[in-house]
Amino acid sequence: MFAVVKIGGKQYKVSPGDKIEVAKIEKPEGRTIVFKDVLLLWKDKKLKIGTPIVKQSKVKAKILKHGKSEKKIIFKYKPKKRYKIKKGHRQLYTTIEVVEIN
Repeated sequence: MFAVVKIGGKQYKVSPGDKIEVAKIEKPEGRTIVFKDVLLLWKDKKLKIGTPIVKQSKVKAKILKHGKSEKKIIFKYKPKKRYKIKKGHRQLYTTIEVVEIN
C-alpha cells in the first residue's frame, strides 16, 4: 500500500512507517497531522487516481523533529567589475513518520 501526497507544494510517495523530511510545518513535535491532498492511492491491488485528489482519503503522520539542513553557499561573481557576493542559506525542515493511510 502506498500513496502520493502533496505536502508544501511538493509530491511525496509514502507508505505506512516511512520517515520523510518535508518543508517546515508549524506544529509542535509529537503531534499527529492529517494530509487530505492525496493524489494517487494504491491499496489492495487497486489503483485510484485523483482528479485532482482522491475523495475521502487521508494520510496520518506524526511529527518527529524539526531541524535545519546543511548550509548551501550562493556565490555571485562578475569578472573585471569587482563584484562578488557570498551568501549562505539553511533550509528549515520537519521529519515526519507516516502512521496510516485511509
